[in-house]
Amino acid sequence: MNPIKNIKPISYIKANAAQVLDHVCESHTPYVVTQNGEARGVILDIETFQTMQDGLKLFKLFAQSETEIAKGEVVPQKDLFDSLERELNAK
Repeated sequence: MNPIKNIKPISYIKANAAQVLDHVCESHTPYVVTQNGEARGVILDIETFQTMQDGLKLFKLFAQSETEIAKGEVVPQKDLFDSLERELNAK
């Protein structure tokens, strides 16, 4: 994991907001915002944020699938495809 290089106090962010946003969007490198010496937030570009959200959704889907498998709530692949084919042919 790469260490985060852009750690700035909130006063810096306030004074340089436009430049910080330009840098974040161009480099896809986040800024960690500190307040009173503690990390309080992160500034990300939209593309990176959306990629992270999509990844989290995928992990959630994997977790749900593993739970369903553990409970025995599975359908054989052939049965699933046969059902889908019936539905598509009915339309």
